Amino acid sequence: MDNLSKTQNLSPGSTSHADCSIGNLWHTATGPLAFPMTNDYMFRSLLQCNSSVLKGLVCALLHLNARDIHSADILNPIELGKAINDKTFILDIKVLFNDNTIVQLEMQVINQYNWTDRSLSYLCRSFDQLTRGKAYQTVKPVIQIGILDFTLFPESPEFYATYQLLNVKKYTIYSDKLRLSVLDLTQMELATEEDRLYQIDDWAAFFKTTTWEDLKMLAEKNSYIAEAAATLYELSQDEKIRLQCEAREDYYRHQASIQYEMDRRDAILKEQNAKIEERNVKIEEQNSKIKERNAKIEEQDAKIEEQDVKIEELTRMNQTLISEKEAWIIEREQLLAQIKRK
Repeated sequence: MDNLSKTQNLSPGSTSHADCSIGNLWHTATGPLAFPMTNDYMFRSLLQCNSSVLKGLVCALLHLNARDIHSADILNPIELGKAINDKTFILDIKVLFNDNTIVQLEMQVINQYNWTDRSLSYLCRSFDQLTRGKAYQTVKPVIQIGILDFTLFPESPEFYATYQLLNVKKYTIYSDKLRLSVLDLTQMELATEEDRLYQIDDWAAFFKTTTWEDLKMLAEKNSYIAEAAATLYELSQDEKIRLQCEAREDYYRHQASIQYEMDRRDAILKEQNAKIEERNVKIEEQNSKIKERNAKIEEQDAKIEEQDVKIEELTRMNQTLISEKEAWIIEREQLLAQIKRK
């Protein structure tokens, strides 16, 4: 695949939503954004609304040149502005690009500590696409990309990581049809030279920016982000979409409160467990001292028992000597008596 230049050259695409006309009013916008791109409803709305921005993001994340993508169709569109129900609660975006590869994109803000299993479930569900009578070789490659606002593996942080099935001894790829990637928005300082070459760091900054001033600076470096800014401005004016974004913000706050309470309880439990462990250590130390004291007592008892045995032996010897002495006295008296008679 050709390297992607610092400014991608895909011509602007038309929007796919009737209310998403792109104008230049965003250039006059100042102050905080109404909703950041970490709002998954706004994220979903923007990428569904502007196919050019969708292609630009896919190009960056898959290390493709703009001309490598001739089509990118969302397979699970939603009716923008409509209230979220149980079916649309998970706002992932499933894209078929070049009629060959399925890419799943999802923005995840709150760490629910289930992303590895969740992403695998999404990946396998999308890979299981065979219809009756189709050959296995016709299965389309599937790429699952999570854009996370938390670090998945704190012990090994990474800005943009990709995982595949491979031989654990020789590191050969088992299949290139399954792939998972994770973009960590909290680790932008770890972006590699390759990440910067494909402007993934700029996209991450776009997702995290909170003001129009910062967004304008990013737009100067990336034409897709400039398009995204224009569409974002238009979407922010749509009352129905604003209501759904606000609902998602309320959901984040609710989840954050739940997570805070869970973390607080975990902290209390950890503190209690630490105290119990400390108490157990002290009890163990006391038990060790008691065992040591008991061992000394047993040792003393053994010595006393040994002394008792010796005393008993000496007593028996004394009794034997006394008996012998008494027998000697009797014998002597008998001899004296015999002498007198003579």
